[in-house]
Amino acid sequence: MFGYIGKLLFVDLTTGAIEVRPLDEAIAKNFVGGPSLGAKILYDEMPAHTDPFAPESMLGFVCGACNNTGALMSARYTVVSKSPVNNGWNDANSGGTFGPSLRKAGFDGVFVKGIAKSPVYLFIEDGKAELRDASFLWGKTTVETENLLKEKLGAYLSAALIAPAGERKAFTAAVMNDNHRAAGRGGTGAVMGSKLLKAVVVRGTQSFEVADKAAILEINKSVLDWRKNGPTKPIIEAFALGTASGYEANVLSGDCSVKNWMGAGVVDANDEMIKGVATLEMDKKYYRKRYACHSCSLACGAIYDVKEGNVDLKDVGRPEYETCGVFGSQMLNGDGVAVTTCNWLCNEYGMDTISVGGTVAWAMECYEKGILSKEDLDGIELNWGNAEAIVALTEKICKGEGVGAILQNGSVFAARHFGRGEEALVVAGGIEIPEHDPRFGPSLARTYKYDPTPGRHVKGGLGAGVGNAPPEYKFNIDGFAQDDVNGTAAAELRNACGYCEFTGFAMPPAAAKGYMNAATGFGYTDEEFLQAGKRSFFMRQAFNIREGITRKDAYISDRIIGIPPLTEGPLAGVTVDVERMADNFFRLMGCDLETGIPMKQTLEEIGGMESVIADLYPEK
Repeated sequence: MFGYIGKLLFVDLTTGAIEVRPLDEAIAKNFVGGPSLGAKILYDEMPAHTDPFAPESMLGFVCGACNNTGALMSARYTVVSKSPVNNGWNDANSGGTFGPSLRKAGFDGVFVKGIAKSPVYLFIEDGKAELRDASFLWGKTTVETENLLKEKLGAYLSAALIAPAGERKAFTAAVMNDNHRAAGRGGTGAVMGSKLLKAVVVRGTQSFEVADKAAILEINKSVLDWRKNGPTKPIIEAFALGTASGYEANVLSGDCSVKNWMGAGVVDANDEMIKGVATLEMDKKYYRKRYACHSCSLACGAIYDVKEGNVDLKDVGRPEYETCGVFGSQMLNGDGVAVTTCNWLCNEYGMDTISVGGTVAWAMECYEKGILSKEDLDGIELNWGNAEAIVALTEKICKGEGVGAILQNGSVFAARHFGRGEEALVVAGGIEIPEHDPRFGPSLARTYKYDPTPGRHVKGGLGAGVGNAPPEYKFNIDGFAQDDVNGTAAAELRNACGYCEFTGFAMPPAAAKGYMNAATGFGYTDEEFLQAGKRSFFMRQAFNIREGITRKDAYISDRIIGIPPLTEGPLAGVTVDVERMADNFFRLMGCDLETGIPMKQTLEEIGGMESVIADLYPEK
């Protein structure tokens, strides 16, 4: 088989059993990699209605199909599990080096179940795997863990690990790699912590054949030419400065949150406040060097050194756009040092910045409205824009101390704990909303609410960029319905192949399928490639359906879809009809409109879904 190592590793932490299984070529072609392949494995291997923290619960680390094939911008891997936040399907991906390094170590994916008797790490080197004692790592932060592993094993390794938040099984805990890269959303780190698995450490020199290496090199040339001469050159140049290069514009346009999604652009966020968190301004003060993920031709990351006041941070990641939004404009905070400090704290303790920031913003609104008191918040005066208070509460959350032990599980958990504050929640499926507003880009509402992994901006539909489309398009719910379906399939494949989100504009449209065919020799037609994307959606959705989660169970907060609408600013008067969008989407996808469940004929036509058909439509 071309384009794959052709092996999967299965580990039972309870018994210590380690099993190598071949990756079936038909499954690889149908489910590609990443979340798609992960969903197929967990659906087949993990019993229905398993508690996320039970021994039978499974956790997977799955390579993107183009990891280490020579394809540019293809470094991302996916962590899959059941989410402790909403007891549904969860996948979260990350860039850096881990995905390609896992293939070099000899596997296309690693799947773990069971609970170890004491903390362990899994060490994989050139096709061999063993469980080792991790007691010396337990309690260590992200950077401390990486450094200790390299001291013990040598420098040339890559690790996917948890920090103290994951050990505590915090619902906002992430799986970390490369010091500040995070598979962050939905509680991936909590599931890993529940198994007492501190890290998966990989190293190796394994290789595999691709079907047409010359074709990959030619596509690489076309990608580099596209960057220099293509129609999206200005966008590519902007994002070469980092994901947060558009922060200022997004705040002003209404795309980025202001005041826990109650505010609107310059009505509440003044120019000085916005610029304090802008990448260009922070780069002038703190920038030290650029960095790139494996195989990346863009290199959008940067390393900061921050020495200002009582803050002295070295070798820390530049905050990404989402982080700038949640700790910046969402809290009316213009202090770049505070944003960078919160980002560093979340990375060190292994937490999702979007959910942590969203939870702090929820608490801030509750404090301002008298729903939560100063005593509730351990004496912190959590007023809008209070940078010192934002850092103090974030640190409590990251360390799980005091009120942080409650807030570390997210805003929905906290509202239920306190028995108040539900009116200030801004979530989809229990997950805090990322920094792209559906009132600016309406199609996001359908994705946030109805994707099998809710509340994600890197999932299907038309994506965050649709907000910049003309109003006659982006508000034409019926007109963009087919584009929503096609965009969903494309996003599924982007994640399954391991491509960066930026490949949506940073490489020619034909490159995604071209790379896959050149690597694997599968010879996907345009229709087959589209079907593979839909199959990925349905496989993830099937996991939820088996758990009893259907359309009626999906939820999104009224505020984020404009109920009631804002009365001023760039989003004034906008209410998004998410149910009409969902009707269009499910109809075109071939699903029952009431439940969202795919029809039997749909699954039969798409192929490869026999186990799902047997469960949904058993023969009488």
